[in-house]
Amino acid sequence: MYAVIKTGGKQYKVAAGEKIKVEQIAADVGQEIVIDQVLAVGSGAELKVGTPLVAGASVKATVVAHGRHDKVRIFKLRRRKHYQKHQGHRQNFTELQISAVNG
Repeated sequence: MYAVIKTGGKQYKVAAGEKIKVEQIAADVGQEIVIDQVLAVGSGAELKVGTPLVAGASVKATVVAHGRHDKVRIFKLRRRKHYQKHQGHRQNFTELQISAVNG
């Protein structure tokens, strides 16, 4: 059984037993959270799509870790104008262990 969930403005296809990295969630490591924004639930050939959410569906997950992604380097250059700008960014993430898909 799998589900399509929405968290942090993005959509993820998840199944029980998977680990995923999502946008940072304010929860402690080891805490169990319930994600109730489920857009679709499927098993095999059967698929239940919500309008926009599936009623009564939820996904249980445990927070494994918090961290930061690799650095993304931004470099801007205006040729012949002596303009160069260097910038870097590291996005925070939360790693989740999906324990159950209910729906």
